[in-house]
Amino acid sequence: MLLALAACASAPPAPRVQTLTSATPAQMVVYIHEAAGDGAGELEVQPLRDPGVEDLRQRAERLQRQGHHRDAAEALDHALALVPGDPALLQERAEAALLLSDFTRAGELAVQAHAIGPGVGPLCRRHWATIEQVRLVQGDAEGAASAKAAIAACRVARPPRW
Repeated sequence: MLLALAACASAPPAPRVQTLTSATPAQMVVYIHEAAGDGAGELEVQPLRDPGVEDLRQRAERLQRQGHHRDAAEALDHALALVPGDPALLQERAEAALLLSDFTRAGELAVQAHAIGPGVGPLCRRHWATIEQVRLVQGDAEGAASAKAAIAACRVARPPRW
């Protein structure tokens, strides 16, 4: 009988990770966009946009402004189904995941976007700023500091024009 009761017992709750930030998801996204900057005076690689997904991207942006984060994420998921290797779309979806407090997914998407992205410019900084915020939430001070340092490496001056 004791064994039967022991079998019904649930596992102890997982230890709670001590977050290193008090920022809300919305504040995190604002920080990410501020960290990106405008790219003035630096090298920036702009991927070609698929016109078929531009409508979905604009819809997602509008939905996020209205606070409909889940619907915005669904629109971005649909766009990613059409163009799965677009680093800008992956980054936008990572930010939507942050707004939904899905920090693990946000980190995964930002890492994936960075891996296939250009590695310079505002988009690169958004990747690293997202990774930094996720690591802060996860209590990873060293990882957050490393990601923060990587943000600066994304800034590359334009080559001189003759």
